[in-house]
Amino acid sequence: MYAITIPEPGGPEALVWAEVPDPVPSEGEVLVEVASSAVNRADVLQRQGFYNPPPGASPYPGLECAGRVVALGPGTTGWTVGDEVCGLLSGGGYAEKVAVPAGQLLPVPEGVDLTTAAALPEVTATVWSNVFMVAHLRPGEVLLVHGGSSGIGTMAIQLAKAVGARVAVTAGGPEKLARCAELGADILIDYREQDFVEEIHKATDGAGADVILDIIGAKYLDRNVRALAVNGRLAIIGLQGGVKSELNLSTLLNKRAAVTATSLRGRPLVEKAAIIAAVREHVWPLIGSGVVRPVVDRAVPMTDAAEAHRVLESSTHIGKVLLIAPSAA
Repeated sequence: MYAITIPEPGGPEALVWAEVPDPVPSEGEVLVEVASSAVNRADVLQRQGFYNPPPGASPYPGLECAGRVVALGPGTTGWTVGDEVCGLLSGGGYAEKVAVPAGQLLPVPEGVDLTTAAALPEVTATVWSNVFMVAHLRPGEVLLVHGGSSGIGTMAIQLAKAVGARVAVTAGGPEKLARCAELGADILIDYREQDFVEEIHKATDGAGADVILDIIGAKYLDRNVRALAVNGRLAIIGLQGGVKSELNLSTLLNKRAAVTATSLRGRPLVEKAAIIAAVREHVWPLIGSGVVRPVVDRAVPMTDAAEAHRVLESSTHIGKVLLIAPSAA
């Protein structure tokens, strides 16, 4: 088969479409012929040499895919050759085929075409596990989403609104904020022009946000804690603003608040399977009914993954950037 390889870390040009050995599904795995994948920040970090795949994972980038089942590994049940699926990966999505643990697969939801389904696994698993399974967002609470126009952000807005929460977002510029509003965001904050701590307190009569979903990390840590409500929960899922920061613990203590930080890629298979099962139970019906939908900025041929990475790094996109495999072009 062919896959996007990274012979040497570097810029987008480091991504090379090359012939590589076919993957062989192990026990409990399913072999998927890939129709599409999607670009995530983790892929960019891997390309740059800063985020190696976990032990045993595919060396090729790509943390999600959609396609058709073409073979089952020994002892694998629950799926049939020919099934249209999408899945959460530890790597290998930028390829013509990938072996996926059966517990990390989902059926393509009703109303979504096969290639677009690749926009769903990573964002739904990330948002559901952090905002609902960890931070326990409840109806009537306020969720603040940083990067509201990103793939994660566009999904977080929709899921939070679907359960009856009030949603605040930060994004850069009126176009991105307008798209967030179309998806249901109630409080729009332009981080280039406004202080999100002041704005969230102003919009909530001084109460603050009950839950914050943060992709920035160190740069926002102190301000995020100040923006929290009493009994607030901060969920950190990205480090775009650095890894080290100083925090006044008395502020955290006085608010009886909690800070958590999680990632998906390196979790044990059983944990990923539990998250995917929860997504299938709670999120898939919302997508099937049209209440929640994938937001796709553009689709790029997988062989031109370098261009897709340039788009992501420019931060001009809204929603997901897809990679279309040659077989689906």
